[in-house]
Amino acid sequence: MTRSVRRESEGAVLSGRIRKLSCGLRSTPQMYEPRDDSASAASSMEVTDRVASLEQRVQMQEDEIQLLKSALADVVRRLNLSEEQHTLGARRGPTKARPMIATLPLRPTVNNGTVLPKKSGGTLTSPSGTGSRKDASLSGNRSTVRRANSNEHMGTLTRRDSGESKGNRTRAGSTGSNSSGKRSDSTKQRDPVFNAGTRRVTHCKEEGYVKMFLKGRPVTMFMPRDLVEPYCLEARADLPSSKLKLDWVYGYRGRDCRSNLYLLPTGETVYFIASVVVLYNGHTDDIKCLAVHPDKITIATGQVAGTSCDGKLPPHVRVWDSVSLNTLHVLGTGFFDRGVACLAFSKSNGGNTLCVVDDSNDHVLSAWDWQREDRLADVKCSNESMFAADFHPTDSHVIITCGKSHLHFWALEKGLLVKKQGLFEKQEKPKFVICVTFAENGDAITGDSSGNILVWGKGTNRISQALQGAHEGSIFALCMLRNGTLVSGGKDRRLVSWNSGYQQIQSVEVPELFGPIRTIAEGRGESVLIGTTKNFVLQGSLDGEFTPITQVAILMSYGALAVHPCKPIFLSCGYDKQVSLWESRTHQPIWTKHMDESAQSACFHPSGAVVAVGTHTGRWLVLDTDSKDLVTVHTDGNEQLSVMCYGPDGNFLAIGSHDNYIYIYAVAENGRKYGRVGKCSGHSSFITHLDWSVDSQYLVSNSGDYEILYWIPSVCKQVVSVETTRDIIWATNTCSLGFEVFGLWPDGSDGTDINAVCSSNEKSLLATGDDFGKVHLFSFPCSQFRAPSHAYGGHSSHVTNVNFLYDDSFLVSTGGKDMSVMQWRIV
Repeated sequence: MTRSVRRESEGAVLSGRIRKLSCGLRSTPQMYEPRDDSASAASSMEVTDRVASLEQRVQMQEDEIQLLKSALADVVRRLNLSEEQHTLGARRGPTKARPMIATLPLRPTVNNGTVLPKKSGGTLTSPSGTGSRKDASLSGNRSTVRRANSNEHMGTLTRRDSGESKGNRTRAGSTGSNSSGKRSDSTKQRDPVFNAGTRRVTHCKEEGYVKMFLKGRPVTMFMPRDLVEPYCLEARADLPSSKLKLDWVYGYRGRDCRSNLYLLPTGETVYFIASVVVLYNGHTDDIKCLAVHPDKITIATGQVAGTSCDGKLPPHVRVWDSVSLNTLHVLGTGFFDRGVACLAFSKSNGGNTLCVVDDSNDHVLSAWDWQREDRLADVKCSNESMFAADFHPTDSHVIITCGKSHLHFWALEKGLLVKKQGLFEKQEKPKFVICVTFAENGDAITGDSSGNILVWGKGTNRISQALQGAHEGSIFALCMLRNGTLVSGGKDRRLVSWNSGYQQIQSVEVPELFGPIRTIAEGRGESVLIGTTKNFVLQGSLDGEFTPITQVAILMSYGALAVHPCKPIFLSCGYDKQVSLWESRTHQPIWTKHMDESAQSACFHPSGAVVAVGTHTGRWLVLDTDSKDLVTVHTDGNEQLSVMCYGPDGNFLAIGSHDNYIYIYAVAENGRKYGRVGKCSGHSSFITHLDWSVDSQYLVSNSGDYEILYWIPSVCKQVVSVETTRDIIWATNTCSLGFEVFGLWPDGSDGTDINAVCSSNEKSLLATGDDFGKVHLFSFPCSQFRAPSHAYGGHSSHVTNVNFLYDDSFLVSTGGKDMSVMQWRIV
């Protein structure tokens, strides 16, 4: 969810920087667990985050158990089939064509129109054909012997072995194919067997299917009749003629980062979200800190360690030009551990020195001559949480760091960093010293978790003045304005201004909707910029109201994304229980609604009048698109609803659940009236994707154990005939398994790398989101293995959703835990 950092490739200039309306923001943008908003604001997650993490872990374990159950059931079936064949052979004697037991199928979804006995097809109808297991087995054997004469071509994809993939292959059990061999003097053709080091893709031209293996399980995909003759597995697919250009990034990272909001002399505001600095996108993973050089043009940003499909991504610092967006220097590759926690430029020597604190256990403090990329000194700073580091404004050899229960004054002398501890003396030592700034006379000013502001005399490590109880709760941010006014903000959502004698001037409270104040920056004129823990950037004055100029679109992982069928708007929702409708042209929210539960999936009715939202508890609701009013509420099962999909004619709604069922509802009155038709039963694992046919008569589904099943939703009946399903034209292509999309799977994939798939409305492009923070753009159909694609970075976490707007002008993608929604222009 790795690539080496190459300055020359990643520091490329991004053209067409975007101007944010009414606030002067310019955005040409490109995982770390969210941290606590309590006094520490450190590495431990909130209780709700921990619960969500545990729920996800339990769900993953349940999925693994389900896979094991499926594999065990398959082994039992194969043993029974083997015993029956052995008994039959003993009665009849040897034959010329004995089925190869080693290549029996792993419970194929479709087997030449014959479905092996398993679950019933649905709740409305009984499965046709209730013959015995023996009859079904004999039927299956006859069909596989007949297929042995087919011409089957094979391509091999090399796969890197890892501990996890080996474990998965072992658990998968049997690795047979969908056809077995027939011995002959002239030919000895059989399906390829999955090997530990390779993933094989086979093509059976006679019967018109392509088969690949994911985690050892065969996935058979039948092609349309008109492609059976001309199709060639070895043919090369073309790159799409269109490309993506990052147009806008919705969101700001204020929940677990600080000192990350600045105003540049150009009037542009710089901040970061995911692996994108709004202005610049050269980073490869989560950005955690940002510093502006005294020249107000040069900027340094630090990122965490990450991973990609190619390997590890080391943490490092990038120094770049905010005008040209060119990377000037890359520091610390291979030196920093885990990530970069905080950094700062020196002020009194022209900004020639950069101090950096990494996220290792010892939080190593290092000083750099960044222009020469030379490390001047380093020292273990503290084994406790670190929140801030800054140079003294008049002494380039003095660095102040603060964190859990400490304040340190460092002197850079002869290649060494010498420490003096801040002495609290009579003052009660706070649990956390959270932020630091400097007065005009050189005094250091700190804010702590006790709500106190402490003033430390210039050149000393002692407190000269204390403002007890300046805030109720932790002080998260301090900012010294140009006119000498000190501004403080904290957990109590109050923004307080103080004069040079540290007397309170006034106090303004930020609305609860926006959350506690995380960082403060001086704006243009008399204005002030505020970043909040709920990921808003606000603009206002110290004696007036504050208005948001950017807003988070999704706060937690596995959020839902839905695009309107005929307007340039889209809906996002997630574990933050907020549902937001966005205007893609103005980049502003149309409305936001708070729900009682975390959202998991969403879909607009074809009329666009309503939108259905599914939750993680099995409850789903329908909202009016214009007014956000609640239309209706229903509940199906008690597990998360992973996908919701209206039929193209608007008469049916299909809901895929983690309880392995697909619930079907009849829809009337333009999406305002619902009646349950039944549920489709047949999958042995949770539902992952759904697509409707263009005539709304058929439904195709994918599941967590890589099954492809077809349905007649009006009667909740499974379709088992290949000849019926192979020529169906699908209205959408969001399923990750199918003949038209199988080429998107990369070499070495374990079956879980691709999280989201979507074809363009004109059916010329296919977009995917993967576990490595990449958005890929393929040509559609994507039915050649190793299909080439354009790959785009920006997300620092796994990409959970991708979707084209109604007119294919933009693609929208959501990140898992990087708290961002990105809008890409199709060019």
